[in-house]
Amino acid sequence: MNLQVHYGGIAAVKDISFAVEQNEIVCLIGANGAGKTSTLKALARMIPSNGEIRYGEQRIDAIPSYKLIGRGLALVPEGRGIFARLTVAENLAMGAYHRTDKAGIALDFERVYGLLPRLKERADQVAGTLSGGEQQMLAIGRALMGRPRLLLLDEPSMGLAPLMVEKVFEVIRAIAMEGMTILLVEQNARLALEVCSRGYVMESGTITLADSSTALLADSRVRTAYLGE
Repeated sequence: MNLQVHYGGIAAVKDISFAVEQNEIVCLIGANGAGKTSTLKALARMIPSNGEIRYGEQRIDAIPSYKLIGRGLALVPEGRGIFARLTVAENLAMGAYHRTDKAGIALDFERVYGLLPRLKERADQVAGTLSGGEQQMLAIGRALMGRPRLLLLDEPSMGLAPLMVEKVFEVIRAIAMEGMTILLVEQNARLALEVCSRGYVMESGTITLADSSTALLADSRVRTAYLGE
């Protein structure tokens, strides 16, 4: 798709092309500043970009971001981006803002509460008072309320304690088992590759490696640069 992202005269993403197939979970790994978050933001139409972005059979590079959830694409942003002054339930309802099927929305509330029981316990709690891990779960739950077919996850483990990271990735695995297509950006390369089927390595705005997760975990370049071996 020859994706390019520039911030002024700085090229953050340099003419990259990659694909995520239906029902697949794929990761982008790389160091800070590699262009991973810029790539996701460009796919979600949150920042300007050049190049062709296709979702299914359609080009979406000219579609405004707020219309993409209706097309089945949702982003869980880096830093979670929850509505801190709203309750947990109100945050989840915001994820279904574009929907009018009240019965379906009610069913999805129960689905999200089933996947993320902590949110049900905290349904009436102001979201800004949740722990970091609970906020991450809320951000994922809010995205699921839109019934996406493609979920973009940006650094879900960032700033979380190891036990909470494990719980968040359990949720990601559960969502993937339901057949959700996922593109995961994650600085913790080992975690990302263990949960994904394929991966791409980004360095300085370009994709330098692409292979199965098993192959990347065994690759000496990946082991040295990203796995601390």
